Amino acid sequence: MTEPTAPITQDVLTLPRKLPEGGKTNLVGLTREQMRDALIAAGTPERQAKMRVGQIWQWIYHWGVRDFAVMTNLAKDYRAFLDERFEIAVPELVSKQVSADGTRKYLVRIAGGHEVEVVYIPEENRGTLCISSQVGCTLTCSFCHTGTQKLVRNLTAAEIVGQVMLARDDLGEWPVPGAPKDETRLVSNVVLMGMGEPLYNFDNVRDAMKVVMDHEGLTLSRRRITLSTSGIVPEIAKTAEEIGCLLAVSFHATTDEVRDKLVPVNKKWNIETLLNTLRDYPRLSNSERITFEYVMLKGVNDSDEDARRLVRLIRGIPAKINLIPFNEWPGAPYQRSDWERIEAFADIIYKAGYASPIRTPRGEDIMAACGQLKSATERARREKTGLGKAAPGGA
Repeated sequence: MTEPTAPITQDVLTLPRKLPEGGKTNLVGLTREQMRDALIAAGTPERQAKMRVGQIWQWIYHWGVRDFAVMTNLAKDYRAFLDERFEIAVPELVSKQVSADGTRKYLVRIAGGHEVEVVYIPEENRGTLCISSQVGCTLTCSFCHTGTQKLVRNLTAAEIVGQVMLARDDLGEWPVPGAPKDETRLVSNVVLMGMGEPLYNFDNVRDAMKVVMDHEGLTLSRRRITLSTSGIVPEIAKTAEEIGCLLAVSFHATTDEVRDKLVPVNKKWNIETLLNTLRDYPRLSNSERITFEYVMLKGVNDSDEDARRLVRLIRGIPAKINLIPFNEWPGAPYQRSDWERIEAFADIIYKAGYASPIRTPRGEDIMAACGQLKSATERARREKTGLGKAAPGGA
């Protein structure tokens, strides 16, 4: 990525200087095509629009700039034009908690005063950012704390991309012009495993990931992005074709009877229907394999027979199985499987030829672990209305 070039002075505007209805347009989260259209609609000459997109894109997504006045390779009058019509806005960071293991949990406020949670997990050779796609969730999975919060609304593409930008702000990851080049990536992986079901917000998630994957900005490859779904079958093929990222499936059971209770969307698209759709995903997306997420619940889904049945079910699908020790939350109706039981389950899967890593719980002391996210806004609302008490220690 080259540093900004000298100012370009020929910025002739062809349309009246009219503000968009409702105020300024946020450039964050717009795809290149959408940004080009927005600039042209505001008055940027069509012949210049592609170049302008490239310049603005680099400032926003490579340098992390939020102020048009800093964009020194744009003429001064064009910067003023942009500032009059557009903004570069990301969600508001309300609070940050840091776990004893280094995990960071951000409480983020979006338009309307709603809040979502974002988690950054540092590891030896990478840093994974877990982002949200909805405020609340529609799926009511019985083991998931987020599922106890009703869906408020989908996040916009700007609010999804903004979570990545906000984390980079906090981590100090934006490059500094003139400083020695540093290839270290603190946010090296993004997982759509936070609040919400990404495939129930497909268009915004797709557009946001186009921005995140763009080779001249945040530059995360599609193999560094994992989308986790509970099994929204009609959108899975679209995910392969229009996003192409890695796919993780919240599976969690080996019979429809049990999965109906754990993941109620199974009543709409059962295990057989889901697996038949998943068989095509690696080919369509050019992915190596699908990750099956399996939360270990004591006496519910953790028997040897469950392990053997799981192996039979996924036969023929390039896959790995992530075993997730249940992360308990106040009032949870389940318990974590005993460690010996988890290891025995993993051993059966491993001997059948599948990778079966046991996920190390991270951020449990700040309620940032898998399945524990729930916005502070919702907890406070329940407290105020007498519907329940806020969970201690975080989400």
